[in-house]
Amino acid sequence: MHPPETTTKMASVRFMVTPTKIDDIPGLSDTSPDLSSRSSSRVRFSSRESVPETSRSEPMSEMSGATTSLATVALDPASDRTSNPQDVTEDPSQNSITGEHSQLLDDGHKKARNAYLNNSNYEEGDEYFDKNLALFEEEMDTRPKVSSLLNRMANYTNLTQGAKEHEEAENISEGKKKPAKTPQMGTFMGVYLPCLQNIFGVILFLRLTWVVGTAGVLQAFAIVLICCCCTMLTAISMSAIATNGVVPAGGSYFMISRALGPEFGGAVGLCFYLGTTFAAAMYILGAIEIFLVYIVPRAAIFRSDDALKESAAMLNNMRVYGTAFLVLMVLVVFIGVRYVNKFASLFLACVIVSILAIYAGAIKSSFAPPHFPVCMLGNRTLSSRHIDICSKTKEINNMTVPSKLWGFFCNSSQFFNATCDEYFVHNNVTSIQGIPGLASGVITENLWSNYLPKGEIIEKPSAKSSDVLGSLNHEYVLVDITTSFTLLVGIFFPSVTGIMAGSNRSGDLKDAQKSIPIGTILAILTTSIVYLSNVVLFGACIEGVVLRDKFGDAVKGNLVVGTLSWPSPWVIVIGSFFSTCGAGLQSLTGAPRLLQAIAKDNIIPFLRVFGHSKANGEPTWALLLTAAIAELGILIASLDLVAPILSMFFLMCYLFVNLACALQTLLRTPNWRPRFRYYHWALSFMGMSICLALMFISSWYYAIVAMVIAGMIYKYIEYQGAEKEWGDGIRGLSLSAARFALLRLEEGPPHTKNWRPQLLVLLKLDEDLHVKHPRLLTFASQLKAGKGLTIVGSVIVGNFLENYGEALAAEQTIKHLMEAEKVKGFCQLVVAAKLREGISHLIQSCGLGGMKHNTVVMGWPNGWRQSEDARAWKTFIGTVRVTTAAHLALLVAKNISFFPSNVEQFSEGNIDVWWIVHDGGMLMLLPFLLKQHKVWRKCSIRIFTVAQLEDNSIQMKKDLATFLYHLRIEAEVEVVEM
Repeated sequence: MHPPETTTKMASVRFMVTPTKIDDIPGLSDTSPDLSSRSSSRVRFSSRESVPETSRSEPMSEMSGATTSLATVALDPASDRTSNPQDVTEDPSQNSITGEHSQLLDDGHKKARNAYLNNSNYEEGDEYFDKNLALFEEEMDTRPKVSSLLNRMANYTNLTQGAKEHEEAENISEGKKKPAKTPQMGTFMGVYLPCLQNIFGVILFLRLTWVVGTAGVLQAFAIVLICCCCTMLTAISMSAIATNGVVPAGGSYFMISRALGPEFGGAVGLCFYLGTTFAAAMYILGAIEIFLVYIVPRAAIFRSDDALKESAAMLNNMRVYGTAFLVLMVLVVFIGVRYVNKFASLFLACVIVSILAIYAGAIKSSFAPPHFPVCMLGNRTLSSRHIDICSKTKEINNMTVPSKLWGFFCNSSQFFNATCDEYFVHNNVTSIQGIPGLASGVITENLWSNYLPKGEIIEKPSAKSSDVLGSLNHEYVLVDITTSFTLLVGIFFPSVTGIMAGSNRSGDLKDAQKSIPIGTILAILTTSIVYLSNVVLFGACIEGVVLRDKFGDAVKGNLVVGTLSWPSPWVIVIGSFFSTCGAGLQSLTGAPRLLQAIAKDNIIPFLRVFGHSKANGEPTWALLLTAAIAELGILIASLDLVAPILSMFFLMCYLFVNLACALQTLLRTPNWRPRFRYYHWALSFMGMSICLALMFISSWYYAIVAMVIAGMIYKYIEYQGAEKEWGDGIRGLSLSAARFALLRLEEGPPHTKNWRPQLLVLLKLDEDLHVKHPRLLTFASQLKAGKGLTIVGSVIVGNFLENYGEALAAEQTIKHLMEAEKVKGFCQLVVAAKLREGISHLIQSCGLGGMKHNTVVMGWPNGWRQSEDARAWKTFIGTVRVTTAAHLALLVAKNISFFPSNVEQFSEGNIDVWWIVHDGGMLMLLPFLLKQHKVWRKCSIRIFTVAQLEDNSIQMKKDLATFLYHLRIEAEVEVVEM
């Protein structure tokens, strides 16, 4: 690995400091004004990374009666020479970011600038000042005027950050730019209504009555309240993030990624994408269920007379029609989003009309309940799909004949010689009102839960019934799925998602920072009130057996919520069908764009292909992938099984939104200044806790799968090395954790049990800034095996301002070598006037707090006897003295060039230790640490010690073996007698 050159071609960013003396500047002398004596004077610091053809000179201080002026010149990165200052036409308004004009030289002095710009005749000891002194600086090629800067900030484009189109738009000249369309949408049209449309969905119309009947009014109220609290707390956190600066289009993905970093952003962004994609599948399955069960039941392709096989046939129908619907919707989205947007108002109207119909029907039921009789056999509910009359017999021509119901429970249609079901014989057939109405008091029966296993008959507990078992008949209304509180939570939660709709439309909003919090929170309050009131209304108006009847078999196949609505059940059926189709179209429109935004950020390399789009901007490849994933959800074919899946992904997304807000609030990062003030870290943590609890309550195995998927994506992005820097909160969290750990380390000296060598490796560089002995790093990596602290230090002799470029190049060289040798640590480079002083500075100042080195590693000075330069051995002796004075251990590696590399592995061999002076056991520890590395793993340790004439060598060997036994180190012991 070659280090970067240190000549003028060393790096793309170069620094050149040109000193000047006061005598070199015509017109300036000792009569220059004394800046320090003026109370109203100001010292201005300016900075540019690449300001071509500009120079500035400012008097900085007065010393010994003379004013010293230093000029700094920036080089154009595109060229290897400084520009001619005489060609510069300087705008006074560009001298500082405030546009104020500060002129220290008059017009006559400008002409003489070339006399000192490139002047390199300076004496040692002169002071130098770098030009790069700004605290903050926009990355712009040229310094703009204040007016143009403010204009650009006001007309901020919220295209997807990182998108190619955004970068191209920045490079288009002013004359070719199209006039930007000013956003005009307010809170109501831009946030409130889209959020309402996205939150109200298929679950409200198809499953909420079933949830109320199964869980009871109290538990259903608790389920809805918990889910609504989760989204409300998330909306508060989201509002804080959304009002902390300009919100880009992209919704929660951009919020999380810019707040928590690319790893979390990519992981949660993909989870949110998968959730939106499965939501499309859920909406399509809901639309198909409405179509096949309530609108056109005869359209079913697969049929079965067997009750047990009927559900399987229905699933196959869902798969076939769902796939057809998906293809149709994908074609609509592919043709153009404008067609989806044209029908958005129609779909919204369907939702609002359907909800109003429910309230109208509930009010009407208090004085004129609709007539939907439910046929009961004893306390068991009968399906009214196939029976003509709710009676065992019927009158025809003044004759009593068996009804269809008789034929279902008896083996003969005659009264005589017929063998009937025992339960049918002992119980009467009665008819009850399916919608007793608001004033009936039926809510007292519906307060409590009634969870049943799959295949159980839906019964009315208060009805009379003979205690006879009887046989299971397919004319009963049966439970199609085993129910529990946790299952209902997972099924209901998707009906409160959709709170990100406002943030996704931030590009169309007149004032996004004001509209997003108000519109989103009002939408959640509205939907929460609707859901909670509907729970109470359903429990107060509808009979319990009808509520628990998921598909309306007891009310002649009508949609249960439709039976309550006014003026007709078809209002709900048609309205819910169109609103569900619209929600599916919106999901298929939003999901590909979210994937495209993730792909264009280029944090997940294998998704790069999905960042491409058609000429009109439609993400074609992302749409195809979305359709493929949605097809997987449709193949599941059950709304009740798909809903918990997308609940997991949305809950994880909301969890990280709350985490992002809580972290930013607790870390108090300087840029965390939301306009939305009604947030608190405790609310965010509460929201995060509720999200985590709901994940495991609804389905613990789905929660684990979702977390594993997110974790794998996180580690993949981390492994690939995300190069994005978004000022994320995780970096701030790492800093706070590191600070806390360092302060803990300062509390006391480390215990001897925790002692390990923390290395400061001193490297020597040659004239070309190459490391002379790279095997020192090999030794360090084998000794440390990635554990503990390693600091690699080196000294460049010279002046810091002169040798700053060389120091950067040498630091990069050492870092590349550390990476190649797999040394996990830090690099510290010092520029000093003398080598011994630089080494002394390194030994004294390296490390931070308790993370300081305790061992210095250096090489033996080769050929110091033959060297004409006496500084070689003096530097070595000085380093030994400084290390001793600092009470540090010293490891001196001799013949380090013969040391094995990391790729070599010894199959056998010995590590010999000559233990002559007692050193506290460090010599015993070093071979043990080396043996942890794969290179030395198969080697044996031999300990040699020296016995003098008066010593008992046999006893010494025994004592040393016992000492090693207590140290738990396996080694051979040899005593050498003198």
